[in-house]
Amino acid sequence: MMLVTHRGPYRFRALGDGTFESARGAGGIVSALLPLLGDPGDAGSARPFGDDRPSWVAAAIDDDDRGALDAGTATVEGLDLHLLALDPTLHRMHYDVVSNAVLWYLHHGLFDLARRPRFDLHFQIAWEGYVAVNATFADTVVARAAEREQVIVHDYQLALVPGMVRAARPDLRITHFTHTPFCGPNSIRVLPTQVAQALCGSMARVPAGFHTTRWMSSYEASARVVLDADAEIASPFAAPLGPDPAALARLVASPSVASAQAALDDLVGDRRLILRSDRIDPAKNIVRGFLAYERLLELQPEWRERVVFVALLNQSRQHLAEYLAYQREVEQTADRVNERWGSVGWQPIVVDTRDDYEQTVAGLSRYDVLLVNSLKDGLNLVAKEGPIVNTRHGALVLSTEAGAYDELAEAALAVHPYDIEQAASVLHEALVMPEDERTARAAHLRKLAGAHTPHDWLAELLNHAR
Repeated sequence: MMLVTHRGPYRFRALGDGTFESARGAGGIVSALLPLLGDPGDAGSARPFGDDRPSWVAAAIDDDDRGALDAGTATVEGLDLHLLALDPTLHRMHYDVVSNAVLWYLHHGLFDLARRPRFDLHFQIAWEGYVAVNATFADTVVARAAEREQVIVHDYQLALVPGMVRAARPDLRITHFTHTPFCGPNSIRVLPTQVAQALCGSMARVPAGFHTTRWMSSYEASARVVLDADAEIASPFAAPLGPDPAALARLVASPSVASAQAALDDLVGDRRLILRSDRIDPAKNIVRGFLAYERLLELQPEWRERVVFVALLNQSRQHLAEYLAYQREVEQTADRVNERWGSVGWQPIVVDTRDDYEQTVAGLSRYDVLLVNSLKDGLNLVAKEGPIVNTRHGALVLSTEAGAYDELAEAALAVHPYDIEQAASVLHEALVMPEDERTARAAHLRKLAGAHTPHDWLAELLNHAR
């Protein structure tokens, strides 16, 4: 089996003496995939998909990764890792301009279409960089894959790889899995025609997977719009990812999570806890979440000084101006709400931007209400992790536009991501919910959230490879 992702499973850091150390990489795809392969450094670790060393192709992200690659030390025991030394300028064009500033915005519905996007000469050059980077990945797969090997290509950064590989190696069994939403047939027309045709034409050469049937259907409808009427489109499929309950249970029982839980108890005291855990990304809709909480305090004064909203936020894509501006808006909104409503001994909103997964798990185990009000999400794993580890019969307030809503709708409280008045009302409903209903909903959520394991998900991807 060969995995192909933009970010690799391990990052490398120079130690100053010419040597490098490795650490597990960040990102949802790595977090989902790496445990499924077993611990590469542990010969006794479970390897549910065979004893052969899996191959993993990814980009060298920064100078330290490239330095380890040059030194011949970008290796991990038990894993056949191939890091690609991409040209930094081409890589920036591929990742910053096309992947993040265009495709991410397109699939999440973030464009202000009266002003953006503008497909000018700068974009044309960036698109050439995107094509070149995808070609480098494809060339590596073509050169290194064994006869009829199963190859799983991940996400929108590498959407051209499937078609390139299929053309050169028809023997390989390939699938492409997109972890984000996919835009619909009206939105796909925003892209220049040749770009839309290239993306959809490549993905159509292999089975394309998504977390929900909704995104699968959007992709298929978009492909039908931009490709020739007689174009052959490989059958897409939906395969939702779920958390690993056993791994979460081990983490909850760890001393580091216990310490984080104690700190959170000291912060919240006997008040109710509304929690959110997100990257600072416009698609996560953090500002409207704060405004809905403020509206709750306006409409329901009994909750003043009785609720704390803790936002565990990770900084993201700091090199993009839009993300820096959104982070400032998040911080300014929280400050304004605190200044307006706070009192001695009570800070209504607590924003914590430490990238600390143990702290996140501690919060998920402790919340009374978990708010996930994203504008659009391919899945949102937090919405599943929370119900599995929570010990307080916490309620889940979940955006109807999150992929996870398709699985959790029966037990979650639905929230419209743009409707602040409705969101405030739903937060109040979650806080006043009778204990018997909270208990029943929490148990149902736990069952629904654990219905699809990571092993099930990977097995589906391998089963659909053609």
